[in-house]
Amino acid sequence: MERDLLCFGPTEQAAQLEGSKNFAKRFLVRHGIPTADFRTFTDVLPAVQFLKTCRFPIVIKADGLAAGKGVIIAEDFTAAKQTVNDMIALGKFGDAGSCVVIEDFLQGVEASYICVVDGDQILPMAASQDHKAAFDGDTGPNTGGMGAYSPTPFVDSNVEERILDHVIRPTVQGLLNEGIHYTGFLYAGLMIDQAGNPKVLEFNCRFGDPETQPILFRMQSDLVEVTMAALAHRLDQVTALWDPRAALGVVVASKGYPGSYQTGAQIHGLKSADQENIKVFHAGTASGENEEAIVSGGRVLCVTALGENISVAQTNAYQAISKISMADMYYRKDIGQKALQELLD
Repeated sequence: MERDLLCFGPTEQAAQLEGSKNFAKRFLVRHGIPTADFRTFTDVLPAVQFLKTCRFPIVIKADGLAAGKGVIIAEDFTAAKQTVNDMIALGKFGDAGSCVVIEDFLQGVEASYICVVDGDQILPMAASQDHKAAFDGDTGPNTGGMGAYSPTPFVDSNVEERILDHVIRPTVQGLLNEGIHYTGFLYAGLMIDQAGNPKVLEFNCRFGDPETQPILFRMQSDLVEVTMAALAHRLDQVTALWDPRAALGVVVASKGYPGSYQTGAQIHGLKSADQENIKVFHAGTASGENEEAIVSGGRVLCVTALGENISVAQTNAYQAISKISMADMYYRKDIGQKALQELLD
């Protein structure tokens, strides 16, 4: 039954940019948008044969959605072969891994760039940097994200213009050329090389998590007004205003994530942590006895702080985390360190 509701978000056809990495990569190639060289496979044997010709490390991606865990960096042939077998033959990620994308490993600094789009109109949001690896120093398995900060020193005005010119605008125009009207958030996960040139790692058709938390904490414009403007096709009449301060969010996870983990533990200290310039965003939580929050997922909280700069925001976030306790609590201790090192250099 039709209810004539306003819906902010891409159609199923447009959302293939995120839902299928194979679709996204082929779209990028068709429209001359910079990305890593790649091959796609649905059978183990030809994939393994191709791996014998590759230079390592190599990146192997499940084609479909895998809760942020379907991207594996294989350091050598043995690991790559095992990954391909796990995805295609053993169904590690279900149908999402029945097709795999094998692509070159790109060097540089990762950045997230999010825009609001309505057809041909684009409203850029603030740039940020996610931390995908589970452990300090960007080690361990990929996750849905262990923390993020905004803004990022790696995306200055010159780099931002390159992102818009070489990635965002060609993507929006390419969609229109293929008869796809895109409405919603368009997130480009990028690798920025030393010369400031962007290449697309992935697309998300939504705000990214945990990028959302620091970005929205800095946003001073009315998000509802922005989304309504997009639905009315008047994005050119609104602006996105930002708090000049930095925001940094640290994900508090259950030990074992992104693998198996325990649930049900009580979470203590939330009220004392959630203060001015601090926001504790809930993710994998539920209400327990006496309305106490309990752990119900792998990524449990995102403790986000504002600060005059990245260093102050980082200090504030970790001080807030020190007030929180739960069984098997885990979080990275180095969120924001790349930005601080860049500023020192």
